[in-house]
Amino acid sequence: MEKPVLKKLLHIACLAGALWLSGCATPSSQPQPAADPAATSTEAVAPHTPLYPQGPLQPITAAQTSGHTVASLFPPTDMWDRIRRGFAMPNLEGDLVREREQWYASRPDYMQRMTERSRKYLFHVVEELERRGMPTELALLPYVESAFNPQAVSSAKAAGMWQFMPATGDYFELKQNAFRDDRRDVLASTRAALDYLQKLYNMFGDWHLALAAYNWGEGNVGRAIAKNQKAGLPAGYGDLTLPAETRLYVPKLQAVKNIVANPRLFATELPLIENHPYFETIDIRRDIDVALAAQFAGVREEDFKALNPSLHRPVIFAAGTPQILLPWDNAKAFERNFEAYTQGQYASWTVWTLPSTMSVSQAAQRAGMSVADLRSINAIPPNMMIKAGSALLVPRAAAAKADVAPSVADNGQIAFTPETVTRRTTVKAGRRDSVASIARRYRVTTADVATWNDVKSGASFRPGESVVLYLPVRMASGKSNARGGGKRATGPTKRARGGKAAKSRRK
Repeated sequence: MEKPVLKKLLHIACLAGALWLSGCATPSSQPQPAADPAATSTEAVAPHTPLYPQGPLQPITAAQTSGHTVASLFPPTDMWDRIRRGFAMPNLEGDLVREREQWYASRPDYMQRMTERSRKYLFHVVEELERRGMPTELALLPYVESAFNPQAVSSAKAAGMWQFMPATGDYFELKQNAFRDDRRDVLASTRAALDYLQKLYNMFGDWHLALAAYNWGEGNVGRAIAKNQKAGLPAGYGDLTLPAETRLYVPKLQAVKNIVANPRLFATELPLIENHPYFETIDIRRDIDVALAAQFAGVREEDFKALNPSLHRPVIFAAGTPQILLPWDNAKAFERNFEAYTQGQYASWTVWTLPSTMSVSQAAQRAGMSVADLRSINAIPPNMMIKAGSALLVPRAAAAKADVAPSVADNGQIAFTPETVTRRTTVKAGRRDSVASIARRYRVTTADVATWNDVKSGASFRPGESVVLYLPVRMASGKSNARGGGKRATGPTKRARGGKAAKSRRK
């Protein structure tokens, strides 16, 4: 071969090698703070989108490669390997981290339960973090928040595996209604949590401060930083005066990270979690009972609920929950069985909106249910009446064809008001007292006073005559004190809803 030709071929080979390297270069997974630190939008940091070259490829120089990392030629062997490859947060050192490491390492049963529970959700969380270019340490945060339990509820009413408070959930568009709580939903809560963490990182420019704000609140962390700055003190995570829970929060995450990074060092064995999706998203076109959906998919009902933990009730309303999650291998079975079903309705429940405030017994009678069943299916507490406009779950008529409307399925709520607790009370009539004057004084109806005392509505009482009243407990004690006595309880505390009920008790 002639030398010019050989030289040209070598030049082409070098160029091809440079182009291959440029295709393997990927940006660092550590996101950079946005330009506007005061941004408050839930989309303050745009999700990561891949960049594709335009026009002919050009070789890159050695200087251009210094800010990039080269992707591995081998895919991660499991989820733990994949998470380790995406670690991008600075490590935290100190006694609190060592203490938390020891705490977790000395509880192998707890670690096993916690990591086994995460098997269903971890792939999705890591996928979302990588798509956004966020550190994969954050996939371990639900271990700290809830031990990866989507049904976890804290004493402060935070719920779900990401532990959203009700108001924060509302801010990040997590629906909380009579039929579902999206703070427990795997997809919705993960989206909201990562939106929130990105927003906090955008505000503070530091992942440790962002995590502290996730736990303690952005306003509290902001004020702690301002206090240190005003005093001329450093304002990093380790420099702030934090409540005990927040002071331990990042060390807990660091301890879990260290154990995942090197489980052998802590005599810990992590369960195998394969690097592929656990679940698939399936569209729901009709209202369907939870039990029937699990049956179509060929999974146990408890396993179905573990993937769809936001559901409050035994039915899924398609207008409010248009998608469900199913194990990857069961999704096709569900679709086949759904299409082949010919045994009647998919849903045996519907929603009835109360036209007026009712007692539980009145509502149960109207709905054709027992009081116990109505209370149980709608989680109605004792000693409560159901307010007008409440959306109650009731049996669906066999001939009903329409599914629940979107406005109800997406926004239905149940509201309660305490039942009136009354006590049979006697008071002494004053001079010129009548049925009407007694009724006005004690804020009851003239008809009730007449019925309770078996007199006509226009009757008058003799001075000193005993007048029977059925008053709310607080009103009875209050009026007695205001008039300097005169109240004499003649029976035990009772509940009365109007004159007829009271009269029947008096008889």
